[in-house]
Amino acid sequence: MLNRVLITGGTGSFGKKLVQTILAANPKIERLVIFSRDELKQFEMAQTFSPTEYPGLRYFLGDVRDLPRLRRAMEGIETVVHAAALKQVPAAEYNPFEAIKTNVLGAQNVIEATLDAGVKHVVALSTDKAAAPINLYGATKLCSDKLFVAANSSFGGPHRVKYSVVRYGNVMGSRGSVIPFFLSQRHSGRLSITDERMTRFNITLEEGVALVLFVLKQMWGGELFVPKIPSYRITDVAEAIAPGIRHEIVGIRPGEKLHEEMITETDGLTTMEFDKYFVVPPTVSCWDTEEYRQEFSGRPCAEGFRYHSGANDEWLSVEQLRKLIVEHVDAEFAHA
Repeated sequence: MLNRVLITGGTGSFGKKLVQTILAANPKIERLVIFSRDELKQFEMAQTFSPTEYPGLRYFLGDVRDLPRLRRAMEGIETVVHAAALKQVPAAEYNPFEAIKTNVLGAQNVIEATLDAGVKHVVALSTDKAAAPINLYGATKLCSDKLFVAANSSFGGPHRVKYSVVRYGNVMGSRGSVIPFFLSQRHSGRLSITDERMTRFNITLEEGVALVLFVLKQMWGGELFVPKIPSYRITDVAEAIAPGIRHEIVGIRPGEKLHEEMITETDGLTTMEFDKYFVVPPTVSCWDTEEYRQEFSGRPCAEGFRYHSGANDEWLSVEQLRKLIVEHVDAEFAHA
């Protein structure tokens, strides 16, 4: 059971769902620290998750750019989930070093602080955009991934911190994603679609949280975990939200891919496949890959393997998408 946990970016969508899940399982948790830089979001979150109701809950104002503040927040912590990041692609392109300071230097600060505090397990959230990145946001997250994986070989001994990475695509209904955008357009008589060939992976917030909790139990340190999740076609999302409506093709935006990619063909050379997920092992080996594969009943991926949304084995239908939108994005949509 998780007892002393810190979540960076804890007031974001993922952080709030993780807090809800942890408190539901252990309302008397010894210490649960929400670390973020937005005082308004912390105030609003405290109206739902109050330290009065949950005595172990703590709200820490701070920025991952601030190493001394991170060190103070890490005192007595055993488990860290690193979800803080600057994520908007256009904003990162226009303010490149701001993204670097948060996503790269901030990641190194988390590593330094967890090493100093003797934390046991750290899971960092990644993104599909870190696989063969074509924009600065993706490049910064790839750097972050490399930092966390390499941190496993920095210090050995009995008190070694275990660091792993979880990578998945856009969360269904997250801010800035296509589903809320289509929902806002559905009464206008048209939907703006970048490219009718476009595909995306689909994961719900609940599934993302469940994956992180699973990884915290199973990680050896150094793995990059990628879940097996279904894909959808952008045109099927449009049909699920607004059947028969006119599509206005606006073209792919700079820094955007036609298909999401989570494991490149190069990484596929060493990737291991398991029943519900893939693992990309560390490039600087800190454990025996064959032993790991046997421990969890895994197998090597086939030659030429890559994992992208346009060549998936599992696809969501229009009806499945409509049901998921009602369940996880907009319950009122069912009566619209």
